[in-house]
Amino acid sequence: MSRRKILFITAWYPTPSQPVWGVFVREHAKAVRLYDDVAVLHCLLPEPALPQPYQTEQVSDPALTEGIPTYRVWYRAAPVSRTAYFRFLQSVNRAYQEIVAGGFRPDVLHAHIYEAGVPAVLLGKRHRLPVVITEQYSAFPRRLLSRQKVLKARWAFGQADRVLPVSASLQNAIEQYGIHARFQRVPNVVDTALFAPPFERSNVGTFQRSNVPTQILFVGSLIPLKGVGVLLEALARVQQQRQDWRLDLVGDGADREAFVRQAADLGLAPQVTFHGLKTKTEVAEFMRRADLFVLPSLWDNMPCVIVEAMASGLPIVASNVGGIPEMVDSPELGVLSPPGDVAALAEALLASLAANAQVDRPLIASRAQRFSLATVGRTLHDVYEEVLA
Repeated sequence: MSRRKILFITAWYPTPSQPVWGVFVREHAKAVRLYDDVAVLHCLLPEPALPQPYQTEQVSDPALTEGIPTYRVWYRAAPVSRTAYFRFLQSVNRAYQEIVAGGFRPDVLHAHIYEAGVPAVLLGKRHRLPVVITEQYSAFPRRLLSRQKVLKARWAFGQADRVLPVSASLQNAIEQYGIHARFQRVPNVVDTALFAPPFERSNVGTFQRSNVPTQILFVGSLIPLKGVGVLLEALARVQQQRQDWRLDLVGDGADREAFVRQAADLGLAPQVTFHGLKTKTEVAEFMRRADLFVLPSLWDNMPCVIVEAMASGLPIVASNVGGIPEMVDSPELGVLSPPGDVAALAEALLASLAANAQVDRPLIASRAQRFSLATVGRTLHDVYEEVLA
């Protein structure tokens, strides 16, 4: 099997100020490098103070690159707003030329989200390279795209050799805009070496712990869209029936202090801990210590944290929205409840707490192999071979 050279062109990627922004794109890149050589070009927003029209730099921070050659490109804000998009396209073209001059000549361009798909398709046409586009944007199912953005997506998807939505739900939402493309679903990915059941429980089918509170874990942005307020209200109802649980919230966001106050007002403060933003390695350790994972999003697409929880062998309580039912697709994996329904979420949590002693963590973890680096990486390699044929 020959290794190809793949250049990711992405609008989303981790940065020093936003270390978890677009982290799922980096996970895809890590999957690809198992079978192919990969580099990443991150297209940034305009920088008004930039002394020159365009600037490209190679990222040196190993915490951000994780061994993947990574480049960032900026462009100076245009004095005339109508030329701003042209500047963006030119910045990607200039960065591509610099990457090629540095010795990385791609066989395939792999864009992430339609916004990066537009310059990727233009580059593909100019240099006769196939283009694939992975789409992960929840604005499609939430119907938030402007007419201009829909036109960009329609053109990019229609010109691409393959479009890879991460879920059937997302593909359906794209098609509801009247957009047609050569679709193939390829999911988000999880590092099953990092996210795995705790060793001391990995050789048994069930586990029990006496007189120890059940550890419930939430990982995500602390914003209303993730249903944090709904979760706290549901737990206030749970608390009326049983108090043998604790909630860890890992993540940060603009509404963190409001949620801290809400937890205190509901009398939950002794049982709820806000831990702030953590690295992937730290999140994996939280999952190994947890007994139950909860993600009550009001809307979501295909959240990587659910795949990570599954790989850690955690039963899941989540909302029945977006691509989540495609992941939590059998009763042994967890319980889904209607988004925003406090009473239903409380009942799902109570049922999961009652059943926790019978959880089969290795079985749950085995179901995550369909999202592993090796599985998704091989699927993407096969896509590259097909578009190169």
